Amino acid sequence: MHVGRQPIFDAQGDVVAYELLFRGSMEAVAAGRQDTYATSTVMINAFTEFGIREVAGDRLCFINLTREFLSGELPLPFGPSQVVLEVLETVEMDDEVVAGITRLAEAGYRIALDDFVWGAGQERLFELASYVKLDLLDGDLTHLDEVVAAVRQHPNIQIVAERLETDEQLAIAERYGMELRQGYALSRPQVLTVASLSPSRLRRLELVTALSAPDADMPRIVEIIASDPALSLRVLRASNSVAAGHANRVSSVRQAVVMVGLKHIRQWAMLMVLDDVGGPAEEHMLGVLTRARLCENVAPWFGAAPDAAFMAGVITGVAGLLGISPAEMSDQFPLAPAVAAALTTGSGRLGQALAAVDSYERGELGTFDLAPQYMDAVRWSTRALDASNRLAAA
Repeated sequence: MHVGRQPIFDAQGDVVAYELLFRGSMEAVAAGRQDTYATSTVMINAFTEFGIREVAGDRLCFINLTREFLSGELPLPFGPSQVVLEVLETVEMDDEVVAGITRLAEAGYRIALDDFVWGAGQERLFELASYVKLDLLDGDLTHLDEVVAAVRQHPNIQIVAERLETDEQLAIAERYGMELRQGYALSRPQVLTVASLSPSRLRRLELVTALSAPDADMPRIVEIIASDPALSLRVLRASNSVAAGHANRVSSVRQAVVMVGLKHIRQWAMLMVLDDVGGPAEEHMLGVLTRARLCENVAPWFGAAPDAAFMAGVITGVAGLLGISPAEMSDQFPLAPAVAAALTTGSGRLGQALAAVDSYERGELGTFDLAPQYMDAVRWSTRALDASNRLAAA
């Protein structure tokens, strides 16, 4: 998975924010939905593949939004604390869009007007905006005095000078006292890459269906998420973005679901349905699920919590598929200390359970005969995938 980020600097040259950019292939995406697909992919990758803390630290993230997100047709699956919503210049400023942006601003989201052109309709949003972005490369600079003067009548707005590529453009930004600056003259976009698994399309649809019920069944929702390792990891990473204010750390998939909240889980699931990229081979998922179930089965022998063991089995199984260590994976999640210790040093009761499973998978029978527990894990994981296949055929 990839996401681009371009730094945004203040007048002193310090990075204060990043604009997040789509980096990927559009070949299989219909022309009419490419912008929406790009926006959805950036959100999913930044928040659930990398984790927003990995992408931006504690800085703000500017994210381009299409009409569907601005009007409320598609929900935003994150709160307003660390994001700035960019209103693209291609979005028609009709009453529906203005009403949607008004709702977003009232909910606490910061609004930026991208590639601002006077007279195109974006000036309707001055009372709502926190930022106006001015293109100093290809923009019409003949009316720059008037545009800056109009913006300066709204003390709540900062000007972002964008597409700065020459010393002359930097001088213009300085002369007009533009608070923020962005462009190749300061820094080119950086592409962040992480190895990833995609949740199966069927599981995403199944999750959306369960979340759409009038009375959402929490155990069923947790079951669906836990049955797809990639979904589990995405929920864990999403929980990382809201964990800063929580004293408790995550020790199970259910706890991660509760921390993120069903509202945001529903919104993430809807976005993931927009992502048509195929997932990994089914046998890989079967292997990870079998390992997770086996960890859950043997956990009581060592006095470890079964749900924590299941989650640790998912994390270690996916780490193996991606060719990275469990310790590297554990750094991406707000894990309870006992779970983190088991993954990084193999310590504690949970670490003992993982070691027993590792030994069995290597063919070292050791003290424990795990064959019955392993066969149960195979049956369980096979049934989980079969149930999905039956749902698809229905």
